[in-house]
Order: sequence, then structure tokens, then C-alpha cells
Amino acid sequence: MPIRFNNTTKSNFYMINWTGIYPAVLTPFKEDESINFEMFARNLDAQLQAGVDGIVLAGSLGEASTLDNEEKIQLLQFAKKQVNGKVPVILNIAEQSTRIAVLAAQDAEKKGADGLMLLPPMRYKADERETIQFLRTIAQSTDLPVMIYNNPVDYKILVTLDMFDELTDLKNIQAVKESTRDISNITRMINRFGKRFKILCGVDTLSFESLCAGADGLVAGLSDAFPRETVAIYRLIKARRYQEALEIYRWFLPMLELDIHPKLVQYIKLAAQETGLSTEFVRPPRLKIEGKERADVLAILKKAIVERPLLPDYLNL
Repeated sequence: MPIRFNNTTKSNFYMINWTGIYPAVLTPFKEDESINFEMFARNLDAQLQAGVDGIVLAGSLGEASTLDNEEKIQLLQFAKKQVNGKVPVILNIAEQSTRIAVLAAQDAEKKGADGLMLLPPMRYKADERETIQFLRTIAQSTDLPVMIYNNPVDYKILVTLDMFDELTDLKNIQAVKESTRDISNITRMINRFGKRFKILCGVDTLSFESLCAGADGLVAGLSDAFPRETVAIYRLIKARRYQEALEIYRWFLPMLELDIHPKLVQYIKLAAQETGLSTEFVRPPRLKIEGKERADVLAILKKAIVERPLLPDYLNL
């Protein structure tokens, strides 16, 4: 549960641990494109039973670009009720306008979000000064803790170490979703800032290496289909049982690679459908994959499910 602490610029900031597994949950749809809340509840329950440490809503995997603000709040309020205080619920903010991002952040706080994941400006490739001002303005508009989503590969803006330095005075900017694809950036962040920012790896294929390099956790995609295996890898590594974690990770890697494809949403929804935790319905312009592409992905998934490893009692580590 979030803990309150005080600071000199704003009272009553929340603090989240930002350690462990934070699945970027899918938004399951019905065939008519409406949200399938029954399936959403099933996925959330599976994440909690697996031992995750938080929930991230309306990210890239959650198809934020096809959700309107009212639907995002519906997902938030439903998740808060379903999770029932067991773990924090984080809402993603991905907007092209500072004004709209501020309104979204304030509405999220009002409607019960425990924290925010915050992307730099969308569509417009802001420069360093503009990006810093954007992130500062949103963080200053809310008491919620903030995790900066640093993904220059997909979203074209790199939040550099110097830019993080400009944001250190904002106590509610507490974490980074590290998706630069550069493992050494974890060490650079630690060398520069110590424990000031928690670091969560945001690239599934780099999860093992990132945790070994000192990342505090994962914002995980394939947790939507395989939550127990995702949590097991994290807890085994933190218990220094590296070989056991590595064996699970090697089994997992062909599926983790589905997370770094432009059709990651369709691929991971199909994976979660195969394990009973989602439907594969998406909203246009995305379309369900078909033909050889679908057969190839299914072949990876079915092989993995047949060979699914037995897990140690990781929950008690």
C-alpha cells in the first residue's frame, strides 16, 4: 500500500516501493470492441495470485491509443476494486498536450490511482528543455508518485541522465521505466544517482540481464500470459539463485521476443488467450493477426506451453 511522507515543496506525496513485478496489463475486448471486464478481472486475479507487486494500466500493451479518457478511468476504478488494496495501481499518462496531460494526471489522482507512469510528449519530438518542462509540469500538478517512461526507441525522445538530474528536486518523480535497450544505462543511473530513482526494466528480452545489473524490478509484458514465471525469475534472481532463474528465462525468451515487435499487442493478446487470461480482440487500426503470421506465433506459444517448466516455491523466497 502507498505510504505518505512529507517534503518542503508539497505535503502528502505518496511513495510506492517501485520494486518487483509491475505487469503492463492488457485491455481485453469483446468482438464488438467493448471492454471485456470479466476477462480483465481474470487477468488481474492471475497477476495477484502469481505475486506481482503492482499493476500498470493503459500503457502500450493496454492499447492506450484506442481508449478514451472515460474508459481509462473505468479501467482504473474497476482495477482498484478488484485489487482491493493488495498492490498499487498505476495509470499511464501519454498525451501530446501539457494541458491535457495535467488534467489526466489530476483526474487519475481524484479517481483513485496510486501512481502514474509518464511518457514525454507524444507525436511532437520535444527538445531537452521542452521535455524537462513537460515532465516537471505534470509532476508538479499532482501528489501522486511518478515513474518516467524512458523509451527513445519507440517514442523518439531520450530522457538523458542530465535531464534526470534536472528533475531530482521533484520528490514524487521516484522511478524510471528503463526501455532504452542499453543495459549499461542501468549502471549509469546507479553511478550517477545512487538509490534516488528506482529502475524498472521495460523490455522483456532484457529482463534477466537488467535484474542482474541492479534493476529494482520489471514492467513486464508477457506477465499477461505467464505471470508466475515472470515473478519467479525476479524472485530467484533477488535470492541469488541465478541458475534456476536462467533456466526459466531461456525457456521464456522465444515468447519474450514477442514484446519487441510492432505487433506486440496482437502477439501478447494471443499468448494470453492461449493461457486463458485474455481475448485476442483488438481495436482498429490494429487487426488480429492471421495466416502464416498467426500460425508462426501460435507454434511458439504451443511449444512453450507444452514445455512449461515446473517452478520452485518462489513465493516464499
